[in-house]
Amino acid sequence: MDLNLSARDLAFRDEVRAFLDENLSPLLRQAGSLTTSVFTDKEWSIAWQRILHAKGWVAPAWPVEYGGAGWDDMQRYIFSAECARAGAPGLSPMGLKMVGPCIMRYGTPEQKAFYLPRILAGEDYWCQGYSEPGSGSDLASLQMRADDDGDHYVLNGSKIWTTHAHFANRMFCLVRTKFDGKPQQGITFLLLEMDTPGIEVAPIITLAGEHEVNQVFFDNVRVPKSGRLGEENQGWTVAKYLLEFERGGSSAPGLKVSLARLRAMAANEAGDDGEPLLSDPHFRARLAATEIAVEAVEMTEHRVMTALSAGENPGPASSMLKVQSTETMQSVDELAIDIANHYAAVYQPESRVPGANTEPVGPAHSLVAMPRYLNNRAASIYGGSNQIQRDLMARLVLGL
Repeated sequence: MDLNLSARDLAFRDEVRAFLDENLSPLLRQAGSLTTSVFTDKEWSIAWQRILHAKGWVAPAWPVEYGGAGWDDMQRYIFSAECARAGAPGLSPMGLKMVGPCIMRYGTPEQKAFYLPRILAGEDYWCQGYSEPGSGSDLASLQMRADDDGDHYVLNGSKIWTTHAHFANRMFCLVRTKFDGKPQQGITFLLLEMDTPGIEVAPIITLAGEHEVNQVFFDNVRVPKSGRLGEENQGWTVAKYLLEFERGGSSAPGLKVSLARLRAMAANEAGDDGEPLLSDPHFRARLAATEIAVEAVEMTEHRVMTALSAGENPGPASSMLKVQSTETMQSVDELAIDIANHYAAVYQPESRVPGANTEPVGPAHSLVAMPRYLNNRAASIYGGSNQIQRDLMARLVLGL
Protein backbone atom coordinates (compact mmCIF):
# COMPACT_ATOMS: atom_id res chain seq x y z
CA MET A 1 0.00 0.00 0.00
CA ASP A 2 1.79 3.13 -1.28
CA LEU A 3 0.62 6.23 0.61
CA ASN A 4 2.64 8.72 -1.44
CA LEU A 5 0.65 10.85 -3.86
CA SER A 6 1.50 10.46 -7.53
CA ALA A 7 1.97 13.46 -9.80
CA ARG A 8 -1.58 12.85 -11.06
CA ASP A 9 -2.91 12.82 -7.51
CA LEU A 10 -1.05 16.02 -6.63
CA ALA A 11 -2.51 17.75 -9.69
CA PHE A 12 -5.98 16.60 -8.67
CA ARG A 13 -5.42 17.85 -5.11
CA ASP A 14 -4.47 21.27 -6.46
CA GLU A 15 -7.59 21.31 -8.65
CA VAL A 16 -9.79 20.51 -5.63
CA ARG A 17 -8.12 23.19 -3.51
CA ALA A 18 -8.65 25.80 -6.21
CA PHE A 19 -12.32 24.83 -6.54
CA LEU A 20 -12.87 25.02 -2.78
CA ASP A 21 -11.12 28.37 -2.51
CA GLU A 22 -13.38 29.76 -5.25
CA ASN A 23 -16.71 28.26 -4.22
CA LEU A 24 -16.71 27.99 -0.43
CA SER A 25 -18.18 31.29 0.74
CA PRO A 26 -17.34 32.60 4.23
CA LEU A 27 -20.89 31.76 5.32
CA LEU A 28 -20.59 28.15 4.11
CA ARG A 29 -17.25 27.79 5.90
CA GLN A 30 -18.82 29.19 9.05
CA ALA A 31 -21.69 26.71 8.75
CA GLY A 32 -19.11 23.93 8.54
CA SER A 33 -17.19 25.16 11.57
CA LEU A 34 -20.36 25.52 13.67
CA THR A 35 -21.72 22.05 12.88
CA THR A 36 -21.93 20.14 16.15
CA SER A 37 -22.82 16.65 14.91
CA VAL A 38 -22.69 14.48 11.80
CA PHE A 39 -25.40 16.54 10.12
CA THR A 40 -25.13 20.16 9.01
CA ASP A 41 -28.49 21.94 8.94
CA LYS A 42 -30.33 21.38 5.68
CA GLU A 43 -30.13 25.02 4.57
CA TRP A 44 -26.34 24.90 4.37
CA SER A 45 -25.80 21.32 3.30
CA ILE A 46 -28.21 21.66 0.37
CA ALA A 47 -26.62 24.96 -0.68
CA TRP A 48 -23.21 23.29 -0.82
CA GLN A 49 -24.66 20.18 -2.49
CA ARG A 50 -26.05 22.24 -5.35
CA ILE A 51 -22.67 23.86 -5.95
CA LEU A 52 -21.02 20.43 -6.06
CA HIS A 53 -23.78 19.05 -8.29
CA ALA A 54 -23.23 21.83 -10.83
CA LYS A 55 -19.56 20.85 -10.91
CA GLY A 56 -20.35 17.13 -11.20
CA TRP A 57 -18.62 16.38 -7.88
CA VAL A 58 -21.56 15.72 -5.61
CA ALA A 59 -21.31 11.89 -5.62
CA PRO A 60 -17.62 10.89 -5.69
CA ALA A 61 -18.35 7.21 -5.01
CA TRP A 62 -21.21 6.76 -7.49
CA PRO A 63 -20.60 5.07 -10.86
CA VAL A 64 -20.42 7.47 -13.79
CA GLU A 65 -23.48 5.84 -15.37
CA TYR A 66 -25.58 7.12 -12.46
CA GLY A 67 -24.05 10.60 -12.35
CA GLY A 68 -20.97 9.92 -10.25
CA ALA A 69 -17.66 11.75 -10.59
CA GLY A 70 -15.72 8.81 -11.98
CA TRP A 71 -12.93 9.16 -9.41
CA ASP A 72 -10.74 6.38 -8.11
CA ASP A 73 -10.41 5.62 -4.39
CA MET A 74 -7.42 7.90 -3.86
CA GLN A 75 -9.14 10.83 -5.56
CA ARG A 76 -12.18 10.37 -3.33
CA TYR A 77 -9.94 10.31 -0.28
CA ILE A 78 -8.11 13.45 -1.40
CA PHE A 79 -11.42 15.22 -1.97
CA SER A 80 -12.66 14.27 1.50
CA ALA A 81 -9.41 15.42 3.08
CA GLU A 82 -9.41 18.76 1.28
CA CYS A 83 -13.06 19.44 2.15
CA ALA A 84 -12.21 18.81 5.81
CA ARG A 85 -9.16 21.07 5.60
CA ALA A 86 -11.19 23.86 3.97
CA GLY A 87 -14.03 23.59 6.50
CA ALA A 88 -16.75 22.69 3.98
CA PRO A 89 -20.17 21.89 5.46
CA GLY A 90 -21.07 18.23 5.39
CA LEU A 91 -23.63 16.78 3.01
CA SER A 92 -26.45 14.66 4.39
CA PRO A 93 -25.35 11.03 3.95
CA MET A 94 -28.88 9.61 3.92
CA GLY A 95 -29.43 9.98 0.18
CA LEU A 96 -25.97 10.17 -1.36
CA LYS A 97 -24.15 7.60 0.75
CA MET A 98 -26.87 5.31 2.06
CA VAL A 99 -30.12 4.82 0.17
CA GLY A 100 -28.60 5.88 -3.17
CA PRO A 101 -26.20 2.90 -3.35
CA CYS A 102 -29.04 0.61 -2.22
CA ILE A 103 -31.27 1.83 -5.04
CA MET A 104 -28.45 1.19 -7.51
CA ARG A 105 -28.08 -2.36 -6.19
CA TYR A 106 -31.68 -3.41 -5.54
CA GLY A 107 -33.88 -0.87 -7.34
CA THR A 108 -35.96 -1.44 -10.45
CA PRO A 109 -35.06 0.52 -13.60
CA GLU A 110 -38.00 2.81 -12.86
CA GLN A 111 -36.84 3.44 -9.28
CA LYS A 112 -33.30 4.19 -10.42
CA ALA A 113 -34.49 6.60 -13.11
CA PHE A 114 -36.76 8.46 -10.68
CA TYR A 115 -34.83 8.61 -7.41
CA LEU A 116 -31.15 8.81 -8.33
CA PRO A 117 -31.22 12.12 -10.28
CA ARG A 118 -33.32 13.69 -7.52
CA ILE A 119 -30.82 12.57 -4.86
CA LEU A 120 -27.95 14.09 -6.82
CA ALA A 121 -29.70 17.41 -7.32
CA GLY A 122 -30.83 17.68 -3.71
CA GLU A 123 -34.50 17.64 -4.74
CA ASP A 124 -35.15 14.88 -2.21
CA TYR A 125 -33.96 15.05 1.38
CA TRP A 126 -34.05 11.63 3.06
CA CYS A 127 -34.34 10.34 6.59
CA GLN A 128 -33.87 6.81 7.90
CA GLY A 129 -36.68 4.83 9.54
CA TYR A 130 -34.82 2.02 11.29
CA SER A 131 -34.77 2.29 15.10
CA GLU A 132 -37.93 1.86 17.15
CA PRO A 133 -38.66 2.51 20.84
CA GLY A 134 -38.18 -1.21 21.54
CA SER A 135 -35.65 -1.98 18.81
CA GLY A 136 -32.31 -0.20 18.76
CA SER A 137 -29.19 -2.20 18.04
CA ASP A 138 -31.38 -5.32 17.93
CA LEU A 139 -32.86 -4.09 14.69
CA ALA A 140 -34.28 -7.49 13.72
CA SER A 141 -36.79 -7.17 16.58
CA LEU A 142 -38.57 -4.20 14.95
CA GLN A 143 -42.35 -4.37 15.14
CA MET A 144 -43.74 -1.58 12.95
CA ARG A 145 -46.21 -3.49 10.84
CA ALA A 146 -47.01 -3.16 7.17
CA ASP A 147 -50.24 -4.99 6.31
CA ASP A 148 -50.97 -6.03 2.74
CA ASP A 149 -53.85 -4.12 1.17
CA GLY A 150 -53.82 -4.76 -2.56
CA ASP A 151 -51.42 -2.36 -4.26
CA HIS A 152 -50.48 -0.76 -0.93
CA TYR A 153 -49.05 -1.52 2.47
CA VAL A 154 -50.78 -0.02 5.52
CA LEU A 155 -48.21 1.06 8.12
CA ASN A 156 -48.80 1.33 11.86
CA GLY A 157 -46.18 1.95 14.56
CA SER A 158 -43.35 4.40 15.14
CA LYS A 159 -39.67 5.07 14.48
CA ILE A 160 -37.37 6.91 16.86
CA TRP A 161 -34.09 8.87 16.77
CA THR A 162 -34.99 9.76 13.20
CA THR A 163 -32.41 12.35 12.22
CA HIS A 164 -33.71 15.38 10.29
CA ALA A 165 -37.16 13.84 9.78
CA HIS A 166 -38.51 17.37 10.27
CA PHE A 167 -36.58 18.45 7.15
CA ALA A 168 -37.04 15.32 5.04
CA ASN A 169 -39.55 14.82 2.26
CA ARG A 170 -38.71 11.10 1.91
CA MET A 171 -37.86 8.21 4.22
CA PHE A 172 -36.33 4.78 3.64
CA CYS A 173 -37.93 2.53 6.17
CA LEU A 174 -37.85 -1.02 7.53
CA VAL A 175 -41.23 -2.55 8.30
CA ARG A 176 -42.47 -5.97 9.36
CA THR A 177 -44.53 -7.81 6.76
CA LYS A 178 -44.27 -11.26 8.36
CA PHE A 179 -44.59 -12.07 12.07
CA ASP A 180 -43.78 -15.78 12.17
CA GLY A 181 -40.49 -17.55 11.58
CA LYS A 182 -37.03 -16.03 11.86
CA PRO A 183 -37.34 -12.26 12.59
CA GLN A 184 -34.88 -11.25 9.86
CA GLN A 185 -36.98 -13.02 7.22
CA GLY A 186 -40.10 -10.94 7.80
CA ILE A 187 -38.71 -7.44 7.15
CA THR A 188 -39.39 -5.32 4.06
CA PHE A 189 -37.56 -2.19 2.87
CA LEU A 190 -39.81 0.68 1.76
CA LEU A 191 -39.30 4.12 0.19
CA LEU A 192 -42.05 6.53 1.20
CA GLU A 193 -43.08 10.19 1.11
CA MET A 194 -43.13 12.08 4.40
CA ASP A 195 -46.26 14.06 3.52
CA THR A 196 -48.34 10.87 3.29
CA PRO A 197 -51.48 11.19 5.46
CA GLY A 198 -51.07 9.57 8.87
CA ILE A 199 -47.40 10.47 9.41
CA GLU A 200 -46.62 12.69 12.40
CA VAL A 201 -43.13 13.96 13.29
CA ALA A 202 -42.52 14.78 16.96
CA PRO A 203 -39.26 16.54 17.96
CA ILE A 204 -36.76 15.13 20.43
CA ILE A 205 -34.44 17.78 21.90
CA THR A 206 -30.94 16.47 22.56
CA LEU A 207 -28.74 17.03 25.61
CA ALA A 208 -27.06 19.79 23.59
CA GLY A 209 -30.41 21.59 23.37
CA GLU A 210 -30.71 20.96 19.64
CA HIS A 211 -33.52 19.64 17.48
CA GLU A 212 -31.80 17.06 15.31
CA VAL A 213 -33.70 13.83 15.99
CA ASN A 214 -37.38 12.95 16.14
CA GLN A 215 -39.93 10.25 16.77
CA VAL A 216 -42.13 9.52 13.76
CA PHE A 217 -45.60 8.04 14.22
CA PHE A 218 -47.50 6.07 11.55
CA ASP A 219 -51.28 5.76 11.80
CA ASN A 220 -52.78 3.72 8.94
CA VAL A 221 -50.27 5.17 6.48
CA ARG A 222 -50.81 3.83 2.96
CA VAL A 223 -47.61 3.29 0.99
CA PRO A 224 -47.71 2.03 -2.62
CA LYS A 225 -45.96 -1.29 -3.19
CA SER A 226 -44.07 0.43 -5.99
CA GLY A 227 -42.05 1.98 -3.16
CA ARG A 228 -40.70 -1.38 -2.05
CA LEU A 229 -36.96 -1.83 -2.59
CA GLY A 230 -36.15 -5.47 -3.21
CA GLU A 231 -38.50 -8.34 -2.54
CA GLU A 232 -41.10 -8.55 0.20
CA ASN A 233 -39.68 -10.05 3.42
CA GLN A 234 -36.13 -9.65 2.07
CA GLY A 235 -35.50 -6.16 3.45
CA TRP A 236 -32.92 -7.42 5.93
CA THR A 237 -30.55 -8.11 3.04
CA VAL A 238 -30.98 -4.55 1.75
CA ALA A 239 -30.59 -3.13 5.27
CA LYS A 240 -27.31 -4.99 5.86
CA TYR A 241 -25.96 -3.69 2.55
CA LEU A 242 -26.87 -0.13 3.53
CA LEU A 243 -25.29 -0.41 6.98
CA GLU A 244 -21.92 -1.23 5.41
CA PHE A 245 -22.00 2.26 3.85
CA GLU A 246 -23.33 3.91 7.03
CA ARG A 247 -20.47 2.51 9.10
CA GLY A 248 -17.71 3.16 6.60
CA GLY A 249 -16.38 6.41 5.17
CA SER A 250 -13.40 8.70 5.45
CA SER A 251 -13.33 10.13 8.96
CA ALA A 252 -9.54 10.38 9.40
CA PRO A 253 -9.12 13.62 7.40
CA GLY A 254 -11.62 15.45 9.60
CA LEU A 255 -10.10 14.01 12.76
CA LYS A 256 -6.61 15.13 11.69
CA VAL A 257 -7.86 18.66 10.99
CA SER A 258 -9.57 18.76 14.39
CA LEU A 259 -6.43 17.59 16.15
CA ALA A 260 -4.28 20.21 14.43
CA ARG A 261 -6.70 22.90 15.58
CA LEU A 262 -6.72 21.54 19.12
CA ARG A 263 -2.93 21.58 19.26
CA ALA A 264 -2.88 25.23 18.15
CA MET A 265 -5.56 26.14 20.72
CA ALA A 266 -3.75 24.33 23.53
CA ALA A 267 -0.60 26.31 22.73
CA ASN A 268 -2.50 29.55 23.40
CA GLU A 269 -4.79 28.59 26.29
CA ALA A 270 -3.50 28.57 29.86
CA GLY A 271 -3.81 25.56 32.13
CA ASP A 272 -4.38 25.59 35.89
CA ASP A 273 -0.77 26.63 36.49
CA GLY A 274 -1.00 29.62 34.16
CA GLU A 275 1.28 27.98 31.59
CA PRO A 276 0.10 26.99 28.07
CA LEU A 277 -1.99 23.83 28.29
CA LEU A 278 0.21 22.23 25.65
CA SER A 279 3.09 22.26 28.13
CA ASP A 280 1.16 20.13 30.62
CA PRO A 281 2.62 16.56 30.50
CA HIS A 282 -0.73 14.87 31.19
CA PHE A 283 -2.49 16.80 28.44
CA ARG A 284 0.36 16.15 26.00
CA ALA A 285 0.20 12.43 26.72
CA ARG A 286 -3.56 12.33 26.04
CA LEU A 287 -3.09 14.37 22.86
CA ALA A 288 -0.35 12.01 21.65
CA ALA A 289 -2.49 8.93 22.37
CA THR A 290 -5.35 10.44 20.37
CA GLU A 291 -3.02 11.30 17.49
CA ILE A 292 -1.88 7.66 17.41
CA ALA A 293 -5.51 6.54 17.33
CA VAL A 294 -6.21 8.88 14.39
CA GLU A 295 -3.24 7.42 12.53
CA ALA A 296 -4.67 3.94 13.14
CA VAL A 297 -8.03 5.04 11.72
CA GLU A 298 -6.30 6.48 8.67
CA MET A 299 -4.34 3.28 8.03
CA THR A 300 -7.52 1.21 8.37
CA GLU A 301 -9.29 3.48 5.90
CA HIS A 302 -6.43 3.06 3.45
CA ARG A 303 -6.66 -0.72 3.81
CA VAL A 304 -10.38 -0.53 3.07
CA MET A 305 -9.65 1.68 0.05
CA THR A 306 -7.22 -0.95 -1.23
CA ALA A 307 -9.88 -3.65 -0.85
CA LEU A 308 -12.54 -1.53 -2.55
CA SER A 309 -10.23 -0.78 -5.48
CA ALA A 310 -9.98 -4.56 -5.95
CA GLY A 311 -13.78 -4.78 -6.19
CA GLU A 312 -14.32 -6.13 -2.67
CA ASN A 313 -17.07 -5.09 -0.22
CA PRO A 314 -16.19 -3.25 3.02
CA GLY A 315 -17.52 -6.26 4.96
CA PRO A 316 -16.47 -6.56 8.64
CA ALA A 317 -13.92 -3.77 8.17
CA SER A 318 -16.83 -1.32 8.24
CA SER A 319 -17.57 -2.46 11.81
CA MET A 320 -13.92 -1.98 12.77
CA LEU A 321 -13.88 1.53 11.34
CA LYS A 322 -17.15 2.40 13.04
CA VAL A 323 -15.70 1.53 16.44
CA GLN A 324 -12.31 3.13 15.85
CA SER A 325 -13.53 6.37 14.34
CA THR A 326 -16.39 7.08 16.77
CA GLU A 327 -14.34 6.39 19.90
CA THR A 328 -11.43 8.45 18.58
CA MET A 329 -13.83 11.29 17.79
CA GLN A 330 -15.07 11.18 21.38
CA SER A 331 -11.45 11.44 22.59
CA VAL A 332 -11.01 14.53 20.42
CA ASP A 333 -14.18 16.02 21.94
CA GLU A 334 -12.90 15.43 25.46
CA LEU A 335 -9.66 17.25 24.66
CA ALA A 336 -11.68 20.17 23.26
CA ILE A 337 -13.65 20.39 26.52
CA ASP A 338 -10.40 20.55 28.49
CA ILE A 339 -9.14 23.39 26.31
CA ALA A 340 -12.43 25.35 26.50
CA ASN A 341 -12.40 24.90 30.30
CA HIS A 342 -15.22 26.77 32.09
CA TYR A 343 -16.34 28.44 28.83
CA ALA A 344 -17.54 25.04 27.62
CA ALA A 345 -20.42 25.23 30.09
CA VAL A 346 -21.92 28.41 28.62
CA TYR A 347 -25.16 27.67 26.78
CA GLN A 348 -25.38 30.07 23.84
CA PRO A 349 -27.19 28.49 20.88
CA GLU A 350 -27.95 31.90 19.34
CA SER A 351 -24.21 32.39 18.71
CA ARG A 352 -23.97 29.09 16.82
CA VAL A 353 -26.21 30.21 13.95
CA PRO A 354 -24.21 31.00 10.77
CA GLY A 355 -24.32 34.74 10.12
CA ALA A 356 -25.43 35.56 13.68
CA ASN A 357 -24.35 38.94 15.03
CA THR A 358 -24.27 37.73 18.64
CA GLU A 359 -20.78 37.76 20.10
CA PRO A 360 -19.87 34.47 21.81
CA VAL A 361 -18.94 34.35 25.47
CA GLY A 362 -15.32 33.25 25.64
CA PRO A 363 -12.98 32.20 22.81
CA ALA A 364 -14.64 31.29 19.52
CA HIS A 365 -13.32 27.72 19.70
CA SER A 366 -15.22 27.13 22.95
CA LEU A 367 -18.56 27.81 21.28
CA VAL A 368 -19.10 24.29 19.90
CA ALA A 369 -16.98 22.26 22.32
CA MET A 370 -19.81 21.17 24.62
CA PRO A 371 -22.52 20.62 21.97
CA ARG A 372 -20.13 18.45 19.96
CA TYR A 373 -19.14 16.51 23.06
CA LEU A 374 -22.77 15.87 24.00
CA ASN A 375 -23.98 15.07 20.48
CA ASN A 376 -21.10 12.75 19.71
CA ARG A 377 -21.73 10.62 22.79
CA ALA A 378 -24.38 9.02 20.59
CA ALA A 379 -21.85 8.18 17.87
CA SER A 380 -20.89 4.91 19.55
CA ILE A 381 -24.58 3.93 19.68
CA TYR A 382 -26.12 4.94 16.34
CA GLY A 383 -25.42 2.91 13.21
CA GLY A 384 -25.28 -0.19 15.41
CA SER A 385 -23.75 0.20 18.86
CA ASN A 386 -20.02 -0.38 19.23
CA GLN A 387 -20.72 -3.37 21.48
CA ILE A 388 -22.67 -4.96 18.63
CA GLN A 389 -19.84 -4.13 16.20
CA ARG A 390 -17.35 -5.89 18.47
CA ASP A 391 -19.59 -8.95 18.49
CA LEU A 392 -19.67 -8.88 14.68
CA MET A 393 -15.90 -8.61 14.47
CA ALA A 394 -15.48 -11.46 16.93
CA ARG A 395 -17.68 -13.73 14.84
CA LEU A 396 -16.77 -12.66 11.31
CA VAL A 397 -13.05 -11.89 11.72
CA LEU A 398 -11.90 -13.97 14.69
CA GLY A 399 -14.35 -16.84 14.23
CA LEU A 400 -15.40 -16.81 17.90
